[in-house]
Amino acid sequence: MTIPEGAQLARGIRRHSGEFRKLCEGLDEETASRAPGDRWSPKQVVSHLCGPEGSGFMPSFRAILDQDNPRLDIEVDNPFFTGKRTSMTMAGLLAEFESEYGRLAELVEGLTSEQLDRKVHIPILKGTPLGEHTTLAGWIEALSEYHLVFHIDHMKEILEELGVKS
Repeated sequence: MTIPEGAQLARGIRRHSGEFRKLCEGLDEETASRAPGDRWSPKQVVSHLCGPEGSGFMPSFRAILDQDNPRLDIEVDNPFFTGKRTSMTMAGLLAEFESEYGRLAELVEGLTSEQLDRKVHIPILKGTPLGEHTTLAGWIEALSEYHLVFHIDHMKEILEELGVKS
């Protein structure tokens, strides 16, 4: 029996978000708030992975499901560390992170092949293997297999620079 594509993508989201969460466990507030050099602090990395404050990534997925070939303009260098998030604890940010990726995995798990094949225009992806015109499945895979994995490695580097053993 083959596993439906949505279920496979959801597994990747859960696996990588779990790995990221584990990496951050037990990080004290002082360390989580420090930024080595010109890099983001651990709290800023978590905030970035949560997406825009108050909405996260779900509106972009809804747009892809509800519109024909919507354009998504991605803010790759935005930590979304504003407003409420600047005063949140690391535990609070991680809870938001877990909630965001849990909702995302749940949504993805139930998507049909037709929904996963819906097109989206993401100009920032021009010049990547996905290209700027990709499918919802391609975008989900990029978020999980590239973006989350990139920030797992990013967090490891930051923690090492801060003197935290992982």
